[in-house]
Amino acid sequence: MKRIVALVAVLVSFTAVAYVLPGGSILRRMVGERDELKLSGLRVEGSLSFSGSAVKEAGAALGAATDRPDLQGDGVLYLRVPGRCRFEASVPDGNARTAVVQVAGRRRLEGNDIPSLSVLVAQVCPLFAMGGGPVQQLKESVQQYLQGLGVDTTRTGLARFGGEVAYVLGDQAEGRSQFWVYKDSFRPARLRYTDSAKVAWDVRFLDYNSPAVGEAMPRSIEVWRGDQRVVRFTALKGDTRATLADKLFTP
Repeated sequence: MKRIVALVAVLVSFTAVAYVLPGGSILRRMVGERDELKLSGLRVEGSLSFSGSAVKEAGAALGAATDRPDLQGDGVLYLRVPGRCRFEASVPDGNARTAVVQVAGRRRLEGNDIPSLSVLVAQVCPLFAMGGGPVQQLKESVQQYLQGLGVDTTRTGLARFGGEVAYVLGDQAEGRSQFWVYKDSFRPARLRYTDSAKVAWDVRFLDYNSPAVGEAMPRSIEVWRGDQRVVRFTALKGDTRATLADKLFTP
C-alpha cells in the first residue's frame, strides 16, 4: 500500500511539473496583463548601443565614424495605443538623425534605414502597443501576428531565459520561430524568427523591474542577428502617462 501511495504521489507531482498551458491561454494571460496597465501613451528615453555588423549600418545612417567596435547613442521610444510606434535615434558625433515609425503594421522612415532598429520597432509595436479592444480580440490579433512569423502557437514548452522560467510557443528545435513568455509574469521575453531574406532575428525583452518604466516596458531590449547582438536599447527615463501628438506618427 505504501508503494502504491508513493507511486501515485510521484505521478501527481510529475503531472503538475509537466503540465504546460496551451498557447492560446498563455497569450490571453499575456494580453490581459498588458490590458490591466491601462496605458494610452508611453515615452521612453534611453541609451542606444550598436555593435557588430550594425556599427557600419548605423554609422552610415547617422553620419558617424564607424572605425570602432561599437557605436553609442541616444534613443527615444514612443508608443501610442493602439498600434502606433516611433523610435528616434542619434549619436553625439553624428550629423544626422533617423526615426522609424510604424502605424497599424505599416512602416515609415525619416532618414536612412538601420535594419536592426527597424526590426526592434517592428516587433515591439504589436506586442507593447496593442489595445483598444476586448482581450479576446487582442489575443487573436497577437496570435495571428505570431503565426505570420512562423510561430506554431499550438505547440508549447518550458525553458529558462535570463534566470527565469519561460513558456515557449513554437517548435523548440534550433532555428525555428518561437515566442517566449515569462512564466511568472506573463510578459513577453523573446521572439525568434527568420525573415523573408532568410535572416535569423532574435529580439529579447529583459528586466521589467526598472524604476524608469516599471512594468510598462522591459528595461532593456536587444536585437540579435544570427548569433551576434547588433543593438541594445536601455531605458533611463520614462513617462507612462505621456500625451503624444499625432504628428509624431504621421508624415
